[in-house]
Amino acid sequence: MHAHRWTQAVPLLAVLGSVIALGIGTSFAKQLFPLVGSLGTTALRVGFSAVLLVVLWRPWRWPLNRVDALSLLRYGVALGFMNLLFYMSLRTIPFGLAVAIEFSGPLAVAMFSSRKPIDFLWLALAVVGLGLLLPIGEGATALDPEGVAYALAAAFCWGSYIVFGKRVSHLHAGHSVALGLTVAAIAVVPLGAWQAGAALLQPSVLLYGLGVAAISSAIPISLEMVALKRLPQEAFGIMTSMEPAVAAVLGLIMLDEHLSALQWLAIVCTMLAAAGSAMTAGPSATKSVPADVVM
Repeated sequence: MHAHRWTQAVPLLAVLGSVIALGIGTSFAKQLFPLVGSLGTTALRVGFSAVLLVVLWRPWRWPLNRVDALSLLRYGVALGFMNLLFYMSLRTIPFGLAVAIEFSGPLAVAMFSSRKPIDFLWLALAVVGLGLLLPIGEGATALDPEGVAYALAAAFCWGSYIVFGKRVSHLHAGHSVALGLTVAAIAVVPLGAWQAGAALLQPSVLLYGLGVAAISSAIPISLEMVALKRLPQEAFGIMTSMEPAVAAVLGLIMLDEHLSALQWLAIVCTMLAAAGSAMTAGPSATKSVPADVVM
């Protein structure tokens, strides 16, 4: 009996560990901003993540045709700029709120692919949550408009990443993620090198960036793959809806980012919308690869 309960708990703990590792990795990454900027941090995170996953999965073992190569190219570019724009948003808005805004991307994809009446409830919750965060109206929060714009752009890239990811869903997840991150690195590392220059090559910065990449990518992806093999898609989606709250708590603990009551309410609305959408999603909404690889 105890062994059976442990077997059931393992995938849930794997998702929780993945979400926490992503949050910790991003919190550590933000501390690199004063040294190499947001673009330099993106270069370190994505670049080292690509190296780690290429070594781990050795994607050259699988064949790749021209159609799949073009799909992986789009997938990787969306992945790279999702990460870059998200990090740029973190320069001026709190971590938890940036995650909540970015969640509008996958939520939009889920809403467009569904025709169920109940989904209008999740859409309404998402709109309320986003409305509480956007810097509009007299009662608006004090969020920086530029930071919000970057988070919304990252949300668009996240939605694109999911759409393009489904086109390579027939590939092994390790294959697609390793090659996708390689393309992402090719797209964003030059921008980081341009911004940070020689500071990017300092041994201490490189070592810190390697640690961030391991915590933010290698560990979460491995844990998500464990979970995806054992959890129904709905349960996986409900569990990952915790990300905005985990990010907000870690932002408070690690970055001293304090949120207002309305901002916490916005996070709760976003989480309920994400969890509800995952709960009522059809089989076509199945996540084929770890879609949260570079939160």
